[in-house]
Parts: sequence; structure tokens; C-alpha cells
Amino acid sequence: MIKILKTYSMLGLIKRNFNLLCRDSFVMLYKSMVRSHLEYANAVWNLHREGLIEDLEWVQMIATKLVSGLKKKCYKERLMELKLPTLKYRRIRKDDRSV
Repeated sequence: MIKILKTYSMLGLIKRNFNLLCRDSFVMLYKSMVRSHLEYANAVWNLHREGLIEDLEWVQMIATKLVSGLKKKCYKERLMELKLPTLKYRRIRKDDRSV
């Protein structure tokens, strides 16, 4: 839960300081300031907290709406345009590499 609150504060910081975000700027800020908090200690809680997994994906859904021109598109379309994978896919890919 603390992880989600921290990511919301990072999103607020981005929203307050950057009025119009182009796609490249958003992706750079998102990856460095938000996604790092979303993925912290995934190996510990990944299989045990289904509700938290959905909450973390929800944060990414909200974050992708910050980009001008993408707000009205669905989540999958926003991810494709930003060239971002879902957080679930990143966890699965990371787990496969560690085996």
C-alpha cells in the first residue's frame, strides 16, 4: 500500500511540474520516477498479492493518461503508442529470466 501512495505522489509531482508532456518525455519520467517504485521487490510479493497487482496496474493506467492526446484512448492503445508493456508482462518476463 505504501508503494502505491509513493507512486501517486510521483505522478502528482510530474503532473504539477510538466503541463504538456510529449510521449518521449513522459516515458523517460515515468520509467525513472514511477515504474521503479511499482516494481520494487516484485519477487517477494508477486505471487501472493493479487489485489495489489491490480492496484499497481491501475496506477500505470492513470499515468498513461497524463500524455496529451492519449487521454481518450483505451489503456492498451496508450501502452502501444508509448511502447510500454503491462506491468504483469514485465513481471512474467523477469520471472522467466531468473529461472
